Amino acid sequence: MRSKRSEIVDLLVPLRRYARSLTRDSLKADDLVHDTMVRALESRANLRPDTNLRTWMMTVLHNVFIDEQRRKRVEARHADVLVQLSDEMAPPAQEGQVRLMQIRKAFESLPEEQRAALHLVTLEGMAYADAAAVLGIPIGTLMSRLGRGRAALRAFEEGNHKGKVAEVSDDVPDRKRSHLRVVGGN
Repeated sequence: MRSKRSEIVDLLVPLRRYARSLTRDSLKADDLVHDTMVRALESRANLRPDTNLRTWMMTVLHNVFIDEQRRKRVEARHADVLVQLSDEMAPPAQEGQVRLMQIRKAFESLPEEQRAALHLVTLEGMAYADAAAVLGIPIGTLMSRLGRGRAALRAFEEGNHKGKVAEVSDDVPDRKRSHLRVVGGN
């Protein structure tokens, strides 16, 4: 009797072949097979002894592919909405443009999960339950991502980008100097 491990190794060729037909790209197919193996290992407790391993692995690969396609569509929609929002806004004054660029960079520097959660809840106005459903995560995970994302943006705001630069005295070592300087302001 062959071990499950050797059966899985024998399935790598058909898995890769199926992945190539789905992705139409060798490198993406390899990534898909890798992600499939990871998902299969994580889900192996759900595998019943009488399950056809080949069918199960092909199903896992297909589901991983579909999940990735959905994620890409959500990201594309988010990008489209951001482009639309930036196009609809009246161009602000130079200082406003600089500020908007700084905020955008801070938002873009957040991890993808936090950006997606913040976008759905704050920009799209979705309820927590709806946003969690869109992202396919529990509501507690969504709230955690929102909290971390908001904290990171607050830290960005408090760290370098307060509206005015505070005067810093050399005899006060605790205070940090701002990296920005107000030019032509008070």
